[in-house]
Amino acid sequence: MQLEKPPLFNGTKSFVGVMSALGMLLFFRLFCSYQEYQAFILKPFYYTYAEVISEKSKDLGGRSYKVLKLQAKDGLRFLTTSYSKDSYANKRLRLQIFPDEKISFRGYMSTFFVASRIKEVLPKEYGYKEKLAQKVARQHDLERVGSFYHAIFLATTLPDTLREQISKLGISHLIALSGFHLGILWAITYGLAKIAYTPLQQRYFPHRFILIDVGIVTLVILGIYLWFVGFPPSLLRSYAMLLVGWGILVAGMELLSFALLSIVVGVLLALFPWLLFSLGFWLSVSGVFAIFLLLKYTQATNRYIQALLILPVGIFVLMLPLVHSTFGVTTPYQLLSPLLSLLFIPFYPLAILLHLVGYGDLFDGVLQKLFTLPIEAKNHLLPAEMMYGYVILAFLSIRYKAAFVLLVGAACAYALYLFLL
Repeated sequence: MQLEKPPLFNGTKSFVGVMSALGMLLFFRLFCSYQEYQAFILKPFYYTYAEVISEKSKDLGGRSYKVLKLQAKDGLRFLTTSYSKDSYANKRLRLQIFPDEKISFRGYMSTFFVASRIKEVLPKEYGYKEKLAQKVARQHDLERVGSFYHAIFLATTLPDTLREQISKLGISHLIALSGFHLGILWAITYGLAKIAYTPLQQRYFPHRFILIDVGIVTLVILGIYLWFVGFPPSLLRSYAMLLVGWGILVAGMELLSFALLSIVVGVLLALFPWLLFSLGFWLSVSGVFAIFLLLKYTQATNRYIQALLILPVGIFVLMLPLVHSTFGVTTPYQLLSPLLSLLFIPFYPLAILLHLVGYGDLFDGVLQKLFTLPIEAKNHLLPAEMMYGYVILAFLSIRYKAAFVLLVGAACAYALYLFLL
């Protein structure tokens, strides 16, 4: 007889107490950020240094200009325009920006538009991340393939044309670093560390718990990687889940619970209130929520069927309405998303290994064909009212199986409608 693991909370009262405390902390952090925002928009001008994330050429009335997306040294992320014919790609700029009341608080916490004057153009500061990106790029003759590897290894921004193609293929979740990538990296790092540690443990300290020792080493390595790539929101959420999940495993408590997801989200929002306005963060949370729902109602299913069929297909179908509430691009190729997600599991560590030994271009031909497929897309956005109803049904599914059945039915019906469109 297997003993049942104790839950994370003894009852509703303790859960509500912890969530209330986190909610109060979030409110306080937002209040402080709002005071900073008020001071910012009242400034007549503001000087800052910023790196150019991307630039896009536009044309208005026969006059061309560029829209620059910039990451400032002080943490601000904003858009501005330039009528110069010079390219600012991979440059660092010293700007004079002119805040005003048109900048919303939400924009201040995420990305906003602001008028500016470019005072100085400087070469981009190259650290270890940029040097590593150059080493990856040197292994590829095709720029778009190099950009793909930069994104999945270093969380860099994709060129607009490649991002649109990837969106049409329905594999954006494979490009943006998230729990999917972190889970693969955990398996690799933990597995290698365990192989090296086990003989030492058996000989010198058999009393030690391997999950604690190897787990700590793995978490430190992955934490350094998180810092190295710049704390992307979806990866930050994943690392927090991993950290808390490891602690719960060590404590011998119930791991897969919606209470765990709620606490992780609450802690992250309290620590990093800007995540409240991050779409990538909320889509990442929604993906984990869908996984927990599927695991809850398919416990009796064979684990191989669960891992190879139910989870990839189920996550794809359940996420479709949420994704299409914001991104309307729809193509038949998106039906391949579950299969490509499964293929990505062996591809990702193999790609890392090939780049380490200098053969990173092995799959360039296949990737180039994939990224140049002629794909016609249609746009369909799920109405906001239907999206809200879908979210309510998803929350009811935590407790009621009938709600989960309705949720799956609604998602399948919407998927059928999209691909018959």
